[in-house]
Amino acid sequence: MRCIYNPLRTLVLAIFCASASSVAATADMLAPYKDDLFAYPRLLAEADGGRHFTVDYQSKRDINARDAVPERRVNQQYIDVGVRRDQQDLLATTEVARIPHIAVGKQQNARFIVVYLYGQGGNRRQGMDDFTFGGNFNRIKNLAVRNGGLYLTTDFSDFAAAGAKQVASLIALYAAHSPGAAVYVACGSMGGGICWRLADDAQVAPKLGGLLLFGSHWDEKFLSSRAFQRRVPVFFGHGGDDKVFPVENQEKFFRSILSKAPNYPARFVRFETGSHGTPIRMSDWRGTLNWMATAR
Repeated sequence: MRCIYNPLRTLVLAIFCASASSVAATADMLAPYKDDLFAYPRLLAEADGGRHFTVDYQSKRDINARDAVPERRVNQQYIDVGVRRDQQDLLATTEVARIPHIAVGKQQNARFIVVYLYGQGGNRRQGMDDFTFGGNFNRIKNLAVRNGGLYLTTDFSDFAAAGAKQVASLIALYAAHSPGAAVYVACGSMGGGICWRLADDAQVAPKLGGLLLFGSHWDEKFLSSRAFQRRVPVFFGHGGDDKVFPVENQEKFFRSILSKAPNYPARFVRFETGSHGTPIRMSDWRGTLNWMATAR
């Protein structure tokens, strides 16, 4: 097992290591799956009382050595495409719009729901691609299916109010069929505009189990949102060399959350030297979602 251990920080162990015993594994929402392959690289620094982590990122290792064709096709050991048996390309009709989306896993009575929202130039297929981003989307698909959950990707019209209403209506549709499921929304890049709107959506915010921001932006209105008041966990994954949304700006916003609510369940993982797309490739779905499931 590849993990980070610091005897002075048991919290780091919880974040960066897979569960070491069957007792711990059964307590997790998501059981281990390829944890050794997707473990974070070396920890470089820790700050903000164990909430901010800087980890080592090297493109030669984390792209070139991981991919058979760099950035286009990951090596086979990182994926299991058998999960496609549980995948459907669908069209939902809601009171807002007809919404093309893709679902993997249990569409009724799911234990949890994860929704991925793409950034500029993307579509619903991005978050279902088994081979790109180091196989990380294939991992969340497998984690959902193997643990009785549901993973959704969806198209939407824009990153503003109209798109947020469409996504909210899709979430409401599926949440009605899985009333006991918490909803975790992950937003890549510009998709964060929808994440922040959903944080104050009267229908969605009460169902949120967490927000995951991958190389995304910030919104000060979150600090007065329904999700903030409910202490919905927030994860930030960001490249240290992000040219689109500079990491320093996102770190400043992260720390503004802690300033307003010092014990707020927020975490930040900075992938040192990583670019705009690095967090989608490198963020640990299992560790993050398991933390969110118990953080509140």
